Amino acid sequence: MAKIVTQFYPRFFESRVGKIALLTMDNGEDYKKPTTFDEEALNSLNKALDSIQKESDVKGILLTGKPYIFAAGADLTQIPFINTFEQGKAIGQFGHATFKRIMELPYPTVAAINGAALGGGLEISLYCDYRTVSKGVTALAFPECFLGIIPGWGGSTLAPRLLGPEKALELIVYNPLNQNRMIKGFQAFDMGLADRLFDTAEFLDDSIRFLEGIIESREKVERKPVDSSNLKPLLKKARDFVDSKVHGAAIAPYRALELIEGAFSWDVDQGFSEEDKALGDLIKSRQCKASIYSFDLVQRRAKRPAGVPQTDPLKVSKIGIIGAGLMASQLALLFLRRYEIPVVIKDIKQEFVDKGIKYIQAELDKLVEKERLSEAKARHLLTLVQGTLDWTDFADCDFVIEAVFEQMQVKQQVFAEAEEVVSSKCILATNTSSLSITTMASKLRHPERVVGLHFFNPVAVLPLVEIIPGDKTNDVTIATTFAVAKQLRKTAIRVKDSAGFLVNRILTKMLVDCLDMVDEGADFQRVDEAALSLGLPMAPFELLGFVGPAVAAHVLETLNRAFGPQRFPVNQNLRRMVDANMPGIYIGEPPNLRENPELKDLWQKRGEKEFRREEITERVLTNLTREIDLIMEEKVVGDTRDVDLAMIMGAGWPFFMGGVTMYLDMAGYTPKVLQKVFFTF
Repeated sequence: MAKIVTQFYPRFFESRVGKIALLTMDNGEDYKKPTTFDEEALNSLNKALDSIQKESDVKGILLTGKPYIFAAGADLTQIPFINTFEQGKAIGQFGHATFKRIMELPYPTVAAINGAALGGGLEISLYCDYRTVSKGVTALAFPECFLGIIPGWGGSTLAPRLLGPEKALELIVYNPLNQNRMIKGFQAFDMGLADRLFDTAEFLDDSIRFLEGIIESREKVERKPVDSSNLKPLLKKARDFVDSKVHGAAIAPYRALELIEGAFSWDVDQGFSEEDKALGDLIKSRQCKASIYSFDLVQRRAKRPAGVPQTDPLKVSKIGIIGAGLMASQLALLFLRRYEIPVVIKDIKQEFVDKGIKYIQAELDKLVEKERLSEAKARHLLTLVQGTLDWTDFADCDFVIEAVFEQMQVKQQVFAEAEEVVSSKCILATNTSSLSITTMASKLRHPERVVGLHFFNPVAVLPLVEIIPGDKTNDVTIATTFAVAKQLRKTAIRVKDSAGFLVNRILTKMLVDCLDMVDEGADFQRVDEAALSLGLPMAPFELLGFVGPAVAAHVLETLNRAFGPQRFPVNQNLRRMVDANMPGIYIGEPPNLRENPELKDLWQKRGEKEFRREEITERVLTNLTREIDLIMEEKVVGDTRDVDLAMIMGAGWPFFMGGVTMYLDMAGYTPKVLQKVFFTF
């Protein structure tokens, strides 16, 4: 396969104000393969600038991209091969030296941002004197801190000097750490990143006219002076935000804060030099390598899931939801929005059905308020929802999913009742978090059409679904379920029908160790702080409160029955919490179980023994290493990359950890515990 190389193509045309150079970035592919920069691309830019500078009568340059793409920045596939400070620093220096040639040109330069501009693609625009942006642009960002590096080709220096500290922090720090948030063209214009906002249809022509106006001194660009008087409090607020997101476990955002602060006291050259040093340090870091690996998982493997049968999926024209509780209502809303086809919700009482319908209506109203949905569209979607107590309303459904009480007999019963009315081809999916799909289907006439489709809460936020075939599930059912997941815009991973499946098994293993340490005298907060120091998105006992002790105890007991008390011991104190209807560990402020009189003797040893942070993480990660090795031996999934993808997409693990298996490899646990590594390049 031939390597895709970005080229800078200079063309000259005589405008009414003289010769203008149009410099286009293009890799010869369509928008599905964005334009990126590597050494060859930068060499092409140097050659293009050489040819432009040979023309003595050039009046200005317009820099733009191929259709729908301005530029997506550095070629990230090269980063895994960069292992020294000198290599990383050299990349920064080459980019700065090349882009700075644009800044030093003696005539006006305009970056016409016609499409996605990310990282180095946004940075190159900052070297131009002016920027225009299309109203159709939906993705502008500095994602570097999300990927374990910093904007190192000028962004950390030039963006603060152009926008001021508050907006620079938004672009460089806040947005990347808020799930890599992007901004749109109109937002770039509003914040002053672009000087003009033009309609998409005439964007290039309007941008050329703007450049002509600049050359004629007819167009005036007014920029407010940058105010850095509140720099210190803004940096303090940003540092607190970074602490809350990465807990000191990722280096890049802290370096970005230093560079943004320096941008207001250094000159441009010193700022570029400090960016070079930061790149030298960060590109070779564990967090950067892990982030690039994670990015590749999400961009590639997530879009080509393993284990999809080579057969045509069935058409889905009507959806049935069994249950009208919170999870069922969330599922109904998701199917409604993504499919826009009839959805019928069934429960055993009208009040339950009414509550589910009201939830859907309220959520649609919220989307209208946020201008993410028109009122007309919301009304239309609501007309597609039907609440019922009658199974016959499921007769023409093509896909039915249950989200009822997590008990095998209950789920078997509702499937048996559904089977009496639906067609023999209608798929019956279960959202069970841990129960056997094979057992659930065992009493049905058509067990081949039963499949697990496990969503993660909140359904609208977490992108993962686990697809779990039973022993008799056929290929058409599996293929259709993967197609459903794709239509719902979810990342699907095929998982073996095994207790707890994948994500819940891993998270429960961690919880077991944390509960055991508290039983031995560790303090809840101390355990949580140790876990957060690894960079986890949520502390174990905070997660317990979010999931609910009842759900956690159910999954733990399922795993205990399947794998025995040595690996998954049932914690009696957790069971007592469930019996007392406690919502979680932390009750009020400060967190203190002893404030609950019914449970004042729970974990009496809590805080009596001093556990070092390293002692806590050592136990958790050592046992997690062993459990994941067993998961792979049992072929719960076929590849460790699916374990990592599942933890990123289903449990919110940060990119800079590289999922879990790469982290355990790079932190030295797999070599120490297993005398091998999970991941091989």
